[in-house]
Amino acid sequence: MRAQLRRGGVSEAVIDDAVLILSELLSNACRHGRPLGDALAGDGDVRAAWRVEPSGRLTVEVTDGGGPTRPVPATPSVTARGGRGLNIITALAQDWGVRDDVHGEVTVWVVLRDDAESARRREDFAARVPMPSVPRAS
Repeated sequence: MRAQLRRGGVSEAVIDDAVLILSELLSNACRHGRPLGDALAGDGDVRAAWRVEPSGRLTVEVTDGGGPTRPVPATPSVTARGGRGLNIITALAQDWGVRDDVHGEVTVWVVLRDDAESARRREDFAARVPMPSVPRAS
């Protein structure tokens, strides 16, 4: 993904966001979705795709066999080990949503843009995530 987007002229900041978003979407598909195809026959999988339009709009999609619930951002506790992925995506993306496809397939799609508004959104997100404190050695 990184190499293809770089060849397509996408900025490094947007590529970093896209790679993180793809990772979150794949993690959610593996954790919460059913595989595509016949999992009992061993051909179940998930599908990832991305495309850059001439306008500079980047769309990242992950498709699985659906799950018991619709993807929605969670409100995890401070100590929870998960549940932050869609909140991260919401903070970084211009837009995202869920599309029901044929044969029960579900696609979560995310739109990123390489523009000033996206840069401000990334800076705001970075400002809200404090660096962990590291004790100083004496």
